[in-house]
Amino acid sequence: MDNLDQLEQQSVYIFREAFRHFERLCMLWSIGKDSTVLLWLARKAFLGHVPFPLVHIDTSYKLPEMIQYRDKLAMEYKLTMIVGQNTDALKAKTTYPDTQNLPEGHPDKISRVQCCGFLKKDALSHTLNGTWPRQRLNLKTGKYELDSDKEGYNGVIVGARADEEGSRSKERYFSPRDKNNFWDVGEQPPEFWNQFKTDFAPGTHVRIHPLLDWTELHIWEYIKRENIPTVSLYYDQGNGTRYRSLGCAPCQAPIQSTAKTIDDVIAELKSGKLKNIAERSGRLQDGKHGLEELRREGYM
Repeated sequence: MDNLDQLEQQSVYIFREAFRHFERLCMLWSIGKDSTVLLWLARKAFLGHVPFPLVHIDTSYKLPEMIQYRDKLAMEYKLTMIVGQNTDALKAKTTYPDTQNLPEGHPDKISRVQCCGFLKKDALSHTLNGTWPRQRLNLKTGKYELDSDKEGYNGVIVGARADEEGSRSKERYFSPRDKNNFWDVGEQPPEFWNQFKTDFAPGTHVRIHPLLDWTELHIWEYIKRENIPTVSLYYDQGNGTRYRSLGCAPCQAPIQSTAKTIDDVIAELKSGKLKNIAERSGRLQDGKHGLEELRREGYM
């Protein structure tokens, strides 16, 4: 087997172990390249069917191409598509885009990290535990409707990679959180020789990471090999820029790149041009410690 085959088989094994051990299981789908590879692997693991819901947290600030892509694939693959949102924060306009023009020190000014806390972390936590309304895609009409299922999920599959960002390198394949989704980095179980801890105390919320050992280059090589559809934003549309990592429109910046195809992206990564540039450097909300602080409190 080549390296991609080994990674694929490991990920498929993790999927099947998660499905066997967690009764209330879901998978987070951010619409980005990693979680779309994750979706592809889920379909491989279960012979073309995804036997658990996909959850997307919609901040309302995603680029239109991302939402169109999400719904197109959800309909085509016949996915159980669940969308969660912090509607209260959006209505109250307690977001970074709504307050960024306020002067520094103004009591109503919201920072990027605070905005992520409201629109991503809080929305994710309440969507997973079922305390906020969730929307479900009706595969017959193509419309989203109020989801009647209000139960929480105790197992959540996530497309995090250890090489993507410092805090994610501290994860395990099966990573426990407490009942409030708080992550204690120092209390991660050891995982040696593919021996994974899957039995946790009642009330434990577990994040499952099938892509933990994949790299950015592995992801793109696998996308090429499997011919996986991806969002057009990852490629230069003619202005010499493209997105390397996708997030909310007001808090992401493209990189300088003329890569117009998957082969171009792979060649760019192999060239070393991006070697000293963090993959998430265009995600402006991360800051110095922003992402790890958010992740400790429940963000992806």
